Amino acid sequence: MAAAEATLTRDPEVERVVDWRRAELERAGYDRGDARRLAERIDVDLHFAVDLRRRGCSSEIALDILL
Repeated sequence: MAAAEATLTRDPEVERVVDWRRAELERAGYDRGDARRLAERIDVDLHFAVDLRRRGCSSEIALDILL
C-alpha cells in the first residue's frame, strides 16, 4: 500500500478524550480549530490552557505559549 493510501485509525476512547478536551477548550474561549489543535496535543496541559484564557490571555498569545 502506498503511503498516500494509508490512513491512521484512532482508538474510539482516544477520540472521546480529544473531543472532551476540545469542548473544554472551546468553553474557555478558544475557537473550534484552535481548540482541536490543542486538544490533540497530549503535551499541552489542559488546565493551564484553560487558565490562560480565564485570566484574560488572548487566544493568539495563549497558542504562542502553549505550542
